[in-house]
Amino acid sequence: MPTTRRQFLSIAGGATVAGTIPIVTLRPLEATPAMLSTAIRNVVGEAQIRTGKIKLDIPPLVENGNTVPMTVSVASPMTATDYVKSIHVFNEKNPQPNIGNFYLNPASGRAQVSTRIRLADTQKVVAIARLSDDTFWQVAADIVVTLAACTEEMN
Repeated sequence: MPTTRRQFLSIAGGATVAGTIPIVTLRPLEATPAMLSTAIRNVVGEAQIRTGKIKLDIPPLVENGNTVPMTVSVASPMTATDYVKSIHVFNEKNPQPNIGNFYLNPASGRAQVSTRIRLADTQKVVAIARLSDDTFWQVAADIVVTLAACTEEMN
């Protein structure tokens, strides 16, 4: 039996509507300290993480968590034998614990990244740098957020 034009349009319209239905995934509304530790271990493995060589420039008190300026810099000459391979930034309470991964090489010139991030609540932000000798260095900062971000409800 041949398909009529009306049946075809009905099927095509139904497929279009079905394609616009969002797929809902359930995840925690905020990361936990355990999720933070797991995210860091996924990057560094079992390597020792040292303190120093890295500087996190972020305001300690933020009025609005929707746009928080952040700069991470590492003391490195950025030569072919001594440079920063990557910088990773993590947080304690956002829905996702990994804010960003930045990959560098000697041609980058400076071991520095600047961006704006969102913070869901008052929390700790951790930056980790991986150097060319495969050592890891970290710095952490506690940030107080008065107006939280990342908390919009989906209707």
